Amino acid sequence: MSGVVTVFASGNWADIATAKLILETEEIRFIAEGEGVQDLFAFGRTFTGYNTFTGPVQLRVAAEEAERALEALDELRRSSGHEQL
Repeated sequence: MSGVVTVFASGNWADIATAKLILETEEIRFIAEGEGVQDLFAFGRTFTGYNTFTGPVQLRVAAEEAERALEALDELRRSSGHEQL
């Protein structure tokens, strides 16, 4: 299995920071897709917490690490309402 898988997506910056910290603690390498472009177009993060043109920030991991990453993020995903991607 190759490629990358989205394991967390949110417009809530506290949840994103927490998810990144969890992945770093577990030593799971990730990409934060869309993080740098949230304020690039139009009104940025006005009402939804993320830019509606670019979508929420997505944390993506190698497919081989997806199951481990999802397990590590399980509690955060459930408590923040991001259990389904």
